[in-house]
Amino acid sequence: MKFDPLYQPYPSNRYCITARHGVVASGSNLATAAGLAVLRKGGNAVDAAVAAAAALTVVEPTANGLGGDAFALVWINGKLHGLNASGYSPCGISRQKVLDRVPDGKMPLYGWVPVMVPGAVEGWCTLVERFGRLTLEEDLAPAIDYAENGYPLSPRLAYHWEASVKRFKEAFRGKHEYEEWFRTFTSNGESYHFGDMVTLKNHARTLKLIGESNGRAFYEGEIAAKLVEQSARDGGYFSLRDLAEYRAQWVDPIHVNYHGYDIWEIPPNGQGIAALMALNILKEFRFEKREDPEMFHHQMEAMKIAFADAMHYVSDPRHMNIDYNELLKPEYGAARAKEIGSHAELRTYSVPSESGTVYLCTADEDGSMVSFIQSNYMGFGSGIVVGDYGVSLQNRGSDFSLDPEDVNVLAPHKKSYHTIIPGFITKGDRAIGPFGVMGGYMQPQGHVQTVMNRIDFDLNPQMALDAPRWQWIKEKQIRIEPGFDPEIYEALKARGHDIEWADNRTAFGRGQIIERLENGVYVAGTESRTDSNIACY
Repeated sequence: MKFDPLYQPYPSNRYCITARHGVVASGSNLATAAGLAVLRKGGNAVDAAVAAAAALTVVEPTANGLGGDAFALVWINGKLHGLNASGYSPCGISRQKVLDRVPDGKMPLYGWVPVMVPGAVEGWCTLVERFGRLTLEEDLAPAIDYAENGYPLSPRLAYHWEASVKRFKEAFRGKHEYEEWFRTFTSNGESYHFGDMVTLKNHARTLKLIGESNGRAFYEGEIAAKLVEQSARDGGYFSLRDLAEYRAQWVDPIHVNYHGYDIWEIPPNGQGIAALMALNILKEFRFEKREDPEMFHHQMEAMKIAFADAMHYVSDPRHMNIDYNELLKPEYGAARAKEIGSHAELRTYSVPSESGTVYLCTADEDGSMVSFIQSNYMGFGSGIVVGDYGVSLQNRGSDFSLDPEDVNVLAPHKKSYHTIIPGFITKGDRAIGPFGVMGGYMQPQGHVQTVMNRIDFDLNPQMALDAPRWQWIKEKQIRIEPGFDPEIYEALKARGHDIEWADNRTAFGRGQIIERLENGVYVAGTESRTDSNIACY
């Protein structure tokens, strides 16, 4: 019997999931199952997060990979910890070197130039070493099994895979630096489709080496050597030093109090501060109901103000010219709130780019919880795959500017403005739980809308995620997804918003939430925009 796996003529609602001992939620049912398997084996929330993250590099390579970056918020033993596992640019690159090879004066999106040192693998090692109960090898075992023995493509995964192959064939077919990508991710040059089985033998080999060496093979051993060799051959800038010196960083999470709850994010270079700045503005208002054009207007204007400042100030914190904590002070929010009038305003001319990301969250029977996000940035990333090892490299460096006056200007060993952001909510000394919405510059917008759905409008975690979303695109342009009230659309248009309907829900992020009740029971939601479900026991 034939069917279209993406055709949904009827509304599909999910209820919240409850569990006592452990929960794993991600954008892939297979990755979620990997996390649960590790929990059932005796691992904790950190082990489960690493297992799911490693599995996602295999079963969702359209959005992340071994060559990507990661961030984490970890609640354990009554304290919240932050981990920044984003990479920096190679020491051999420079603004002038890139300008000499790009005719338009802009950072390329693909190829070796925008490749940064991969941070995700080091992030896994750092998390397991400090907080894990199992070994890294045990945590990687489910991912190795998927890569070695194969897995089937799910509906949304197949959709993005097909789109990527089409784009790459048009742009890169016949160019030698991309040949390994075609060997790894296509079937004789053609895309895989829904229900097809995919195996990634080289990926499995690399995961084994990472587990056996606690990541050192990736940063100092044979994998690092191959990456540097290929970089030199094809016009990249990497040295062995770039990889050997890299370490993930423990950081102090940042927060604002929103209507009695503390909302936490990773500090810059991540853009989580944009979500916090918007909430810091919106806390000055009280909204009685969600389905109100006044509420949406304030959300949109607050988000545009926050983006304008984030895009102007945020970069590697070593290169920022202000203390980012100034942007989170109550006085900032109060002053910015007064700038919101009755009509839409132009706040910035910056144009956010599109990207792909995976988010997951985990919880265990001891009350430990993890909010984790990982990305290759734009879909499959740079299009570069390390030969014989299956490492798909990110293109995060494409977010650098080549304007010397820009705070985010390219420089050696510098981290760029980073889109991926995990979130966490606490109230007083109690952890409420992790949340996140993946998807490029949609992420802080998704965080703001989801937080307000939970706190202001008392939507349960599942409905807080499933509620129709809007997305700021650029200038005054707003896109809303199917399901929005047409009367609200007309009211926002009358306020001066350049508003348009989206054809589908694919660009509005995919999120997960886990919350812990006071009796220790977990309540979780995973939205209908994703292929996944929740695994728990």
